[in-house]
Amino acid sequence: MAETKRLGLGTKLGFGVCDVGGNLFVTVLGFYLLNFITDNLLLGAGLAGTALLVGKIWDGAIDPAIGTLSDRTRNRLGRRRPWMLAGVISILFLMTLMFTNPHIGSQGLLFVWVLVVYILMVTAYSIINIPYGALTPELTKDYDERTSLNAFRMSFAVVGTFIGSQAVNPVRAMFANQDHGWIAVGVVMSVVVAITALITFFAVKEPARAAEEAGEQQGVWKTYAAALKNRPFVIALVTYALHMMGTNIVQAALLFYYKYIVWNGSGADAASGEFAFALMFFIVAALLFIPIWTLVSKRIGKKWTYNLGMGLFALAVLGVYFLAEGRGTWFLRVLMAIAGVGFSTNYVMPFAIIPDTVELDYAEHGVRREGVFYGLWNFINQLGVAFALALNGWVLGWFGYVPNVAQDALSKLGIRLLVGPIAAVFVVIGIVVLSFYPITRKYYDERILPKVRERDAAAAR
Repeated sequence: MAETKRLGLGTKLGFGVCDVGGNLFVTVLGFYLLNFITDNLLLGAGLAGTALLVGKIWDGAIDPAIGTLSDRTRNRLGRRRPWMLAGVISILFLMTLMFTNPHIGSQGLLFVWVLVVYILMVTAYSIINIPYGALTPELTKDYDERTSLNAFRMSFAVVGTFIGSQAVNPVRAMFANQDHGWIAVGVVMSVVVAITALITFFAVKEPARAAEEAGEQQGVWKTYAAALKNRPFVIALVTYALHMMGTNIVQAALLFYYKYIVWNGSGADAASGEFAFALMFFIVAALLFIPIWTLVSKRIGKKWTYNLGMGLFALAVLGVYFLAEGRGTWFLRVLMAIAGVGFSTNYVMPFAIIPDTVELDYAEHGVRREGVFYGLWNFINQLGVAFALALNGWVLGWFGYVPNVAQDALSKLGIRLLVGPIAAVFVVIGIVVLSFYPITRKYYDERILPKVRERDAAAAR
């Protein structure tokens, strides 16, 4: 049974390390995959965006099912860890395959290749990630301890972001053949994902009573419907999806910005190098501010901390659109650092918020279904990310993007709009939605936790 007492340092470290691989996976795909598909596989930008959209929709659609199945799993290893182990085995092969160039000349066949491999890869990752996330509310019930647990997790996540952003170009540079370099990227990154997941698998033991607390489960669709009647959960869900849409639009467009606006289509290696260097400013700022935002949240609450940080992120990306062009690389680096300060709240706060909504569900219904909530969470998130990646491809196509050449003024405008105003709109809408989130520390301690303790006491009898 998850307790309100403090978790040990070993548990927090063992739990958090899995997100080194998790965020490395997200970072490599977010920053590099669209550009790899358009500029290396030579699939048209519109088709590339559509393939990623369809793949993400599939990924999102299966996430609630994975969560539900993990809720109902009965195994001596627990409910979550057997799934993580299965995902580790498959991600090693599939992430490597994703970065393999099949040299298919037909746009139609190449589209099918990208779509199928992408679907298989994200499925393998979800089999790791959904059960992993569902461990959070099982490990502790304490309102602030969950913030601390997720601060550890997201500190590791920033390390994963750092590795994913900085290691791609050095790994590629080890091989004269471009195709071999990208295959090596797939191999190295998949190994990191697998190893970090295995560390968590062995280091974190699921609470002995977690399976007993699962209670009597409803039918699948009734379970989903019950979760979506949880108003705080839906508010947090919509907010996170909007924020991920905005941030993924920026992620996917930034490399294009550096290649075709800062470097004007020449010196691709130099553009990629500066892009990776600028990302360090973003990542280091995000890492440094995770403990600061954690302290701030204890003073003003999770909701307002999250809104404050993402508001700062929106201002930074608008600065790229309105102020950055022609001001040099240092100006961009400063804006990246400011964006990182704000974005660090997106690493911690949503994952500290969702366990409180899960606990509300248990308090009201007496059923443990963390996997359902985390599956739905990832489903809506994946839809948001899917739309963001597709929108990037579509906007590039609408504005006349042509790979590997200097872009005209219209194409550059499309890239700048993606990095700035288009992304900022989604973030700002998310801030407005989260303003209606009702669970504060007082609400949790006075209205949720006593009911949870009553449920636990009844289950123990």
